[in-house]
Order: sequence, then structure tokens, then C-alpha cells
Amino acid sequence: MRRRSVRGGAVTIANQGAKFFIAVGSTAILARLLTPEDFGLIAMVMAIIGFIGIFKDLGLSMATIQRADVNHAQVSTLFWINVGVSIFMMILIATLAPALAWYYKEPRVVRITLILAGTIIFSGLIVQHQALLRRQMRFGVLALVEIVTMFVGFAIGVGCALAGFGYWSLVLIPVVREFAMMLGVWTFCGWRPGAPARRSGARAMVSFGAHLTGFNVVNYFARNLDKILLGRYWGATSLGFYNKAYQLLLLPIQQINNPITSVAVPTLSRLQQEPERYRAYYRRGVFLTVSIGMPVVAFLFVVADKAVLTLLGDQWLESVAIFRALGPAAFMGTLNMATGWVYLSLGRTKRQFVWGIFSSAIIALAFVIGVRWGPIGVAFAYSIVLIVLPLPAIIYCFRISPLNLSDFGVAVWRPALTSLSAAAALFGIDRWYDPPLAVGIQLILDFVSYMILFVGIWVALPRGRQTLRDILQMARQL
Repeated sequence: MRRRSVRGGAVTIANQGAKFFIAVGSTAILARLLTPEDFGLIAMVMAIIGFIGIFKDLGLSMATIQRADVNHAQVSTLFWINVGVSIFMMILIATLAPALAWYYKEPRVVRITLILAGTIIFSGLIVQHQALLRRQMRFGVLALVEIVTMFVGFAIGVGCALAGFGYWSLVLIPVVREFAMMLGVWTFCGWRPGAPARRSGARAMVSFGAHLTGFNVVNYFARNLDKILLGRYWGATSLGFYNKAYQLLLLPIQQINNPITSVAVPTLSRLQQEPERYRAYYRRGVFLTVSIGMPVVAFLFVVADKAVLTLLGDQWLESVAIFRALGPAAFMGTLNMATGWVYLSLGRTKRQFVWGIFSSAIIALAFVIGVRWGPIGVAFAYSIVLIVLPLPAIIYCFRISPLNLSDFGVAVWRPALTSLSAAAALFGIDRWYDPPLAVGIQLILDFVSYMILFVGIWVALPRGRQTLRDILQMARQL
């Protein structure tokens, strides 16, 4: 298990690194070829598509991964449930297209919605295939398919943007990507579904998935209400600035949290009957995740203006203030996986759903209050709430686990303190000395300075050298 976990971690990190560079490169190109309004139009629709699309999975992929033993009849039954729900969701989204256009006061939304609705069925057809590949820890296959399909989608999008297709370039990217993903996963996964069986034992798995879906629904709604409100009251251009700042800041976190989670949950699920090994793996996993994520977010907060200019161009400078206002939310967002790993690996999705209702209500209320001041108000509201919520979330989650607060504290305190201290030092240096160099060169120099500060502060803390050697050892294993 250790060998497969380490190998899976290496593959997924390499995969996310490749996807990160593809995403950054395509974003930098598309941001110069298209306008904030183009991105805002797509964000209006994707907020709804993503919300309704949650139901196509119904949490059944994670049910397949988490369960100790599964059989062909169970997975086949779950497959046909996923397909049936996906078809229903596709029809529902297409039906809602006129209502979305009325809500946003934007007639172009109708055709965009109708086209993007078709992607739901493609993704529904591969839910169980992807789950089986993850359960078997065949991360190399998944990595290959994801990288190729992502590259193909963005290549077609950039080509269409160069040809003058405007916002339709952004519409084509998910359509091409999801269709190519379906072809790739079915090609490499040897499993083929059989007929659904009524007494296959899938009912418990459906119950697990139902609670997980409930959590995902309320969580997604709360986390995307900001875009829905901004699109309605402030228009496509303001939403475009906000959404691009949001994506640019959270992109590194997603590249870190998602791959480690895909390895950690299957492994923790196998260790749930061994409390001490569970705790040790959890501490190392959280420590590794935040040691990468926190310094990235802290660095981006300091160099927000240079990062936006370098990656997006000067037409996006209005998003810099939004970018910084979202900084605290992104920093705390590096801890998102801390509770999710526990709920999923122990099969406690009902308790996760209960917490999701509470936290989502708080986040939604903050957005409703913040939208009065536009994108900046929403960004500050989000950051304030995410600073307050993590501690009670950890306390509530750990009550049903072999973990305690000291496990979390030991894993988090050093990366958090080092990241913030290095960011504060870099901020002071930048204000004291601003060399007359190209923005891209300044960004590279800032990155080098930040890494030197980060490592220096890390080593200066108690047991700094030993923990640094531990990280290097993990890197060598990967």
C-alpha cells in the first residue's frame, strides 16, 4: 500500500504540474485574445451547469472508492443510475436556458447553455470507470487521459479565439474536453457495465452517495452564489474580473489539493481499522499539502499586480484588488481537504452533510451582504467567513475520528507561520526597493527572494532542519 500510495502521489503531482502549465499558458493566451465580458458570459452559465452537474455523480464514484469490497453487479447498477441522472440533468439544464437568460438579462446565455448542457452526458458515462481506476490506484492512466484531453481542449479553444470566434472559443473547450475524456477513459478501463441488478447490495452505497451529494450541493451553491449575484447585479464585465481573479488565485490550490486527495482518500479508507497508522498518514498528508499550498498563496498575495500583468495583461489590472481581497480565503482554502479526507475515508458523509448546511448558510449570507459593494465586497466577505469557519469545522469533524486537534496543529503550524513571515518580509523588501526592470523579471526575482526567505525562516524554527530533511525524503520517494 505504501509503494502504491507513493507511486500514485508521484504520478498525480506530475500530472497536476503538467495540467497547471497547460492551464496557465492557455489562460495567458486567451486573456489577451478575448475580453472580460467573454469570460463573464461563460461564468454566468458555468455556475449553474456545475451546480446541476453535481447530481450526475450522486456521490457514487466515491462510494465505489471508499467501500472495502465491491462487485460487478453493484458497479453496473451505479453506472446506470449515473447515466439516467445525467440524461435528466441535461434535459433540465436545456429547459432552464430561457430562465437563465431572463435572470441575467443576457439573451446570449440561451445558446451557450444549450451547448454546454450536452457535456453532462459525456461526464456521466465515465463516473464509475474513473472510480474503478482510482480504486485500483491506476493514476498513470488517469493522468495520461487528463493531460491529453486538457491539451486538446485548450488547443482548440485558442485556435478558435485566434480565428475570431469570441466567447464561443470558451464554450468549445469543455465540450471537446469532456468528449475526449469519455473516449480515453473507456479505451483504457477494461470494465464494461452489465445490466442493473435490484438486489446487488448497492443500496448502502447509494445512501453514502446521497449524503455526499447533499453536502456537495449545499457547498457548491454557497461557493458559487457570489458569481450568480455578481452576474445579476453587476453584469458580465464585473463578473469577468472577479471570476478571473478567483480562478487565478485558486488554480494553484486545486493543482495541489485535488491530486493529493485522490491518493489520500483511498489509502485512508484502507487504514480506517488501524487508528495509529491512520493518524500518522493523515498528519503527513496534511503537512505535505499545506507545505506546498500555503507558500504559493502567500507569495501570490504579495505579487498580485505583477502576476496579473504577466499572465493576463494590463486590461485585467482591475482584478488585482479583487485578487488580494480573496487572498485570506485562498490561504485558508489550503485546509479544505483536512475534514473532507476524514468524512470520506470513514464513510461519515451524513455528518459532513450536516456541517455543510450550516457552513453554506453562513457563506451565502456573507455573499448577500457583500454584493452591495460589488466584486470587492464579495471577496472581502468570503475571506472573513473562511477565516472564522475552519476551527469549528475541524473540532466538529474530529469527534467521530481517531484524530485530535494536536494532529492538525502539528501538521499546520510550521507551514502557516513560515509562509506568512516570508510574505511579510518580501512585502517590505518590495516597498523598500523597486528595480526598474520588466515586470516578468521582477516576478522571477521576487520568487527567488521568497524561496530564500521561506527556507531560511523554516530552518530557523525549532526542528526546522529535521522537518526539511523529512520533506526532501518524501520528495525523493516521489
